[in-house]
Amino acid sequence: MPSIGVWVPFNESWGQFKTPEIVEWTKSYDPSRLVNPASGGNHYPVGDILDIHNYPDPEMYFYDASRVNVLGEYGGIGRKIEGHTWVPSQGWGYVEYDTEEKVTDTYVEYANKLLNLIPRGFSAAVYTQTTDCEVELNGLMTYDREVVKLNEERIREINLKISNYFKK
Repeated sequence: MPSIGVWVPFNESWGQFKTPEIVEWTKSYDPSRLVNPASGGNHYPVGDILDIHNYPDPEMYFYDASRVNVLGEYGGIGRKIEGHTWVPSQGWGYVEYDTEEKVTDTYVEYANKLLNLIPRGFSAAVYTQTTDCEVELNGLMTYDREVVKLNEERIREINLKISNYFKK
């Protein structure tokens, strides 16, 4: 069954307008959920979440003590796997590597940066992305979902380390 955890009226600043009014309307329409005014967009001091995007590695260059501070997009570690792309002659990542080890090492490096941001008020992060998406080769898996492009056990270990940080 689908569920909605957070309303996000705008992605980045694409079409973003009247942000304070739209956040107010959204909160009045559904007061049971959080509102992220613009994931990575123009920032106004409204809503429940301050959401920045930073590629490729995590950074926290804005902070708002009155809201949840998140990194709505980061990552973009690219690796092309021949025979598993949407368009064989095209594709890109924010950073690009040719081996599982290099992709995994970079993912772990970025995750360790996330760990260092938590004590500074950082609450959540969204890695871009779980699978390749057309010509974006940033996925943990290929476009056809047939190949995992990094070492799953190492990714699991660092992700558990991050989630266990909050259990202290």
